[in-house]
Amino acid sequence: MLPLLLASSSVYRRELLARLRLPFICASPDIDESHHQGESAVELVKRLAEQKARALAERHPDHLIIGSDQVAVLGERIIGKPHTFEKAREQLLAASGASVTFLTGLALLNSQTDTCQVDCVPFTVHMRPLDAATIERYLRAEQPYDCAGSFKAEGLGVTLFQRTEGPDATSLVGLPLIRLVDMLLIEGIQAP
Repeated sequence: MLPLLLASSSVYRRELLARLRLPFICASPDIDESHHQGESAVELVKRLAEQKARALAERHPDHLIIGSDQVAVLGERIIGKPHTFEKAREQLLAASGASVTFLTGLALLNSQTDTCQVDCVPFTVHMRPLDAATIERYLRAEQPYDCAGSFKAEGLGVTLFQRTEGPDATSLVGLPLIRLVDMLLIEGIQAP
């Protein structure tokens, strides 16, 4: 079995991958994550997931490298990580009573053969109507400023949801494990 490398510094992705109980290491890719002119959100996350994996291929020539990237889409607009309380409040006010679709790009690169599987897994969150006081309490309690869409689904963020829909709930946190297991099986790796 080729060793697994997670091309990410995200603690959330690390925790998700650990669920598969396969040994892996992590390394942070250094790439430009800019959105290209005319690029759809799906194209963006697929491109960035593959770029993250390929950015580490030279330093890790005999590995299976996992790259992942995620954006949240509200209407036609891509919303990213808010980084501040004010921007998080704006995002949650805009999402109140609406649906936010999370698109998670996933790539599995075999750096030995240079074959790369790439996919995008969608997951939609239908938000409750949120008032300013609820948003403020939530942001003060959770401080989800490093999360696309301004909430942590694995924490108190779930209290903001009316319902969810999608093929893989782990994609909402940033690493679609069901699709990853499919990709690993193609590479001859089974979990458990």
